[in-house]
Amino acid sequence: MPNIAVIGAQWGDEGKGKIVDLLSERFDVVARFQGGPNAGHTVTFGGQSYALHHVPSGVFRPNVRIVIGNGTVLDLGKMLDEFDGLVRAGIELDGRLFVSDRAHVVLPVMVRLDALRESAADAATRIGTTLRGIGPTYEAKAARWGVRIGDLAELDYLTDRVRRIVDGPAGQRLREAGERLDADAIAREAWERGRRLAPYVADTALLLNDWIDEGLDVLFEGAQGTLLDLDHGSYPFVTSSSTIAGALCGGLGVAPTRLDGALGVFKAYGTRVGGGPMPTELKDADGERIRERGREYGTTTGRPRRCGWFDGVAAAYANRLNRFDNVCISLLDVLDEFDQVKLCVGYRDDGREVRSFPASPAAAARVEPVWETLPGWSTDTTGVRRWDELPSNARRFLDRLGEVIGSPVGMVGVGPDRAQSIIRPGSWMAGLLG
Repeated sequence: MPNIAVIGAQWGDEGKGKIVDLLSERFDVVARFQGGPNAGHTVTFGGQSYALHHVPSGVFRPNVRIVIGNGTVLDLGKMLDEFDGLVRAGIELDGRLFVSDRAHVVLPVMVRLDALRESAADAATRIGTTLRGIGPTYEAKAARWGVRIGDLAELDYLTDRVRRIVDGPAGQRLREAGERLDADAIAREAWERGRRLAPYVADTALLLNDWIDEGLDVLFEGAQGTLLDLDHGSYPFVTSSSTIAGALCGGLGVAPTRLDGALGVFKAYGTRVGGGPMPTELKDADGERIRERGREYGTTTGRPRRCGWFDGVAAAYANRLNRFDNVCISLLDVLDEFDQVKLCVGYRDDGREVRSFPASPAAAARVEPVWETLPGWSTDTTGVRRWDELPSNARRFLDRLGEVIGSPVGMVGVGPDRAQSIIRPGSWMAGLLG
């Protein structure tokens, strides 16, 4: 097996968790390279659903090693609760779960700062964060005043680091808002949690490179989607890290030559959470119908997602950034009851063609989609398990999506369970899975 990346290709929530869970049976290692507890992956099998926030979705395969890389940011309390929940469910973690000593810690100060900023912003500038402290933690990392997992081992050093944060501009802003901050208490709580976490902490870059040298196969897992990338997404309505395939090198400490391929995961329609432009958003009965049929509510927050038809311009943009070998279209079954399905095949701005997703949010909000309408299939696909058993109009729609994206469809999801997955014969995915 090669080393491949599974990348969300829209605004997140594309169903990456299910795909990683499905593929991980064929891999030795699953490694996450960015994001924090704002990322929610849901995995369903055997009639049971599991919501993950820090832990890669391959954890449910008992022979797979799990890595949480240096590019992530970690809420210690929530992560340990997640570990405990997995252990109660019978999932063994000891000896197979590894957390980077260079990953950054989401301290309570960061969570409070996140909430303060969002509450102070007006409707036009509010990002719509999950209020989990992710952005402030990545800011602290970039400004070089953050706390890393490796810092938790020494209480005196950790206390000094936390005291600098509390006494600095971030702490001052919180005190002005009426917050009470106790640096010693914050540091001790983090240290105590660090003691619990210690058996899992490792130099994961060293481990990953050793394992690849030994011939083990690695599945690289992203968290949020490509259109939330800090550089290439719909800035400033983005996450605080890089979400594209190239980011796994920095987020895990592996060279680009270690990556052999990439799978892009798209929904058969579009969704996003929070603020920012979404050219194909539907604010009508069709949008509500998609939301209800797709159960489009956030895994982490429960917030209703904005819904719309598939955006082919944004999809082709995501393919350019990641260069997918194949794509997976998830949640095809959500469109089963539509007589017609639409996809956006172009943008126009004041009559002019726009070839790519605009950098400016004002321009992105202004573009008008160029629609293509295809016949629906009006057939329940949730029980289909073979490509040739899909309705002909559904296959036609999937073929057209592949043309618009610029990469062929190799896998289709027709429901939440790992068994509700269809591999296209002769595709890159079929070759990958043997």
